[in-house]
Amino acid sequence: MLEWLQAASAWMQGWLNPNAGLAGVFLSALLSATVLPGSTEVVLTAKVVAFPALAWQAFGVAILGSAIGCALNFGMGHAARSGWERFQHIQVDEAHSRVARLRRFGPPVLVLSVVPLVGDALVLAAGWLKMPFWHSLFWIIVGKATRYLLVILSLKGLHAYG
Repeated sequence: MLEWLQAASAWMQGWLNPNAGLAGVFLSALLSATVLPGSTEVVLTAKVVAFPALAWQAFGVAILGSAIGCALNFGMGHAARSGWERFQHIQVDEAHSRVARLRRFGPPVLVLSVVPLVGDALVLAAGWLKMPFWHSLFWIIVGKATRYLLVILSLKGLHAYG
């Protein structure tokens, strides 16, 4: 039993090194930005607490991972719409009030992609509605960067205070 605990401890300490920790932040951000559940903030907080000097690198890696994950989510929505129209031989009715509202607000509403549960659906819907990809990705990154910036600045403030 003790050997297993030592092996598990050594494995976890290996993940606490700076480079592996950044890979963990990236993977967490990527997976959390797709329809899979997850919380990048927990991993980002652990990274910044363990290695305060790498806070801004972790910030950049989290944004990159989230951007790629959201691009995958957007692409899934786009592909789902194309597949639906192709195999069902019907055009999607976009007269629904929620769809019309999303179209009216356009890509800037994707700043709300940081909202749990709703954010993933917004990104999927943007892909389904075939909104402009780069414009949409810009607004998604603005939202994600703001959230991660608030997490890091909060941690930096707590670290300076305590």
